[in-house]
Amino acid sequence: MPLNRREFLNRSAMAGAGVMLVGSVEALFAAPGAIADTAGAGSAVGYGPLVPDPKGVLSLPEGFSYRILTHTGVTTLESGQTTPSNHDGTGAFAAGGDDDDAVTLLVNNHEIDDPLGVAGDPVPHLDGLVYDPAAAGGCTVVEVSEGSVREWVGIAGTSTNCAGGVTPWGTWLTCEETEDKAGVNGMTKDHGYVFEVDPKHGSPANLDPKPIKALGRYAHEAVVVDSYRGHLYLTEDASKPNGLLYRWTPPVGFTHGPGKLRALADNAGVLEAFKCFDSAGQYVDDLSRATQVGTAYRVDWVKVPDRDAVTTSVRKQFLAGEITRSRKLEGMWWGDGGAYFVSSYARTESPGTPHDGQVWFYDPRTSTITLKVLLAVNPDVSQDGAYDGPDNITVSPFGGLVIAEDGDGVSHLFGATADGQTYPIARNDLNVGTAEAPEYSEFAGVTFSADGKTLFANIQDPGILVAITGPWGDDDGDDD
Repeated sequence: MPLNRREFLNRSAMAGAGVMLVGSVEALFAAPGAIADTAGAGSAVGYGPLVPDPKGVLSLPEGFSYRILTHTGVTTLESGQTTPSNHDGTGAFAAGGDDDDAVTLLVNNHEIDDPLGVAGDPVPHLDGLVYDPAAAGGCTVVEVSEGSVREWVGIAGTSTNCAGGVTPWGTWLTCEETEDKAGVNGMTKDHGYVFEVDPKHGSPANLDPKPIKALGRYAHEAVVVDSYRGHLYLTEDASKPNGLLYRWTPPVGFTHGPGKLRALADNAGVLEAFKCFDSAGQYVDDLSRATQVGTAYRVDWVKVPDRDAVTTSVRKQFLAGEITRSRKLEGMWWGDGGAYFVSSYARTESPGTPHDGQVWFYDPRTSTITLKVLLAVNPDVSQDGAYDGPDNITVSPFGGLVIAEDGDGVSHLFGATADGQTYPIARNDLNVGTAEAPEYSEFAGVTFSADGKTLFANIQDPGILVAITGPWGDDDGDDD
């Protein structure tokens, strides 16, 4: 029987924070720099309470600071136009050379779904970097050093660039979260693909953008690479019916590297969707069926009939009982030998129990997924204390997860540790609504620099990329 809201909240290991978390994976441990939050519960962890920002942008714990790197309509690209809007997924890369630790290259998605003629701040169409002349989305590359910030176009003419994923060979896979075909929404080419963007080798490496059709055409969210086995795993943020988790297996003899994916035939390799079974061997139709942290399902993989969705959306090509679904499969990150992935929430569109977020871990060694984080339905989205709608995630170099909130009401970056606790990292204080009806945009693009000194994140509206620095992993300021 489905639980009501009160019963569901009472099942939380931390009702006040609305979270349950299992700690069986060795890398999910409290950050070395975590300190007791003396302003809250005695068992709380983190970096202390958030201090309101006098500038009204980002509240952070004491000792932390932020720097605005790009701002839609305010900062300027090297080509002269202003920074595009709708900041979303982001990948961070060491620049290479003698100043590896001093310079970071970021590839920043711009989740713009309007056609070019309508979009207010599109990704500029520069010669050779455009896929569809009618589309306004794409990626910019942001070079960050201590003294300067430079930004330029990485790819343009794509649509609804939501999340994506970094590759072991130093590129960014940007994902289109749309299924628009040529002739729909003003588009002149089909969309719903993954594209590769190379931040290190400039425009020549990104000329003549080509979709990686082998990875399928659907509402892509995020992607990770298993460098040991060669598989790619991809999430789908879709509904009616709920989306799927996919695995792409490369063809025999294929070796990964910069530009190798775009050179593949459109039908190269095998694209499959997941199908889950519980410990009793019973088929699981939707991940919302899991109500306990630590729930583990065995995973089988079912071949996608038509990966380019010529007549039917990929997720609609399967009959009932053939695959497992989940609402809003979003952020994804490779770590601890497997893939962490998010289901942002479940409500009436899902057959199981309502929740405000799950984080799962897929272990390719055992072909199982395990529920690591379960957020209870948030009782009051206008207040600090509980979290809802996890979206982009990253594995912290200091242990645990850092999660970008894309729910209702107040919006946070927050951490989750292995002993069942969450803690705030940042709160978006930039009200894009009114005083009577405040509105706070989602966080996105959460990722650490290669040296672990800086956490980058986006405020999607009005489009702000920030760098957050502070005592990450430093509990007493002493290296001893």
